[in-house]
Amino acid sequence: MATKEKSEILPSVTVDHDREKYHIEIELPGVEKEKIELEVGEQSFCVRASREDIVYNACYTMAHSVDPDKAEAIFEDDVLKVTAPLKSPIRGRLVKIR
Repeated sequence: MATKEKSEILPSVTVDHDREKYHIEIELPGVEKEKIELEVGEQSFCVRASREDIVYNACYTMAHSVDPDKAEAIFEDDVLKVTAPLKSPIRGRLVKIR
């Protein structure tokens, strides 16, 4: 019996941050939590997950450095939610536009 080759696709990813943390949501429909690998570096994150017919595989670079040792992730309702605190808060000020 021939094995069917899995399709590799990019997952749908939403990345946002505030002055203190990155907030990342990765949609992984039909994937079991045990089949997810997440690696967070100082300025990048990579996710690899699989189900019967699909492999999700993606790496992204972040504009600001995070503390990978304090990153947290939870998987619920087919969405992997990752938070990672910035190494130093983003500083700035609002500029009045004339």
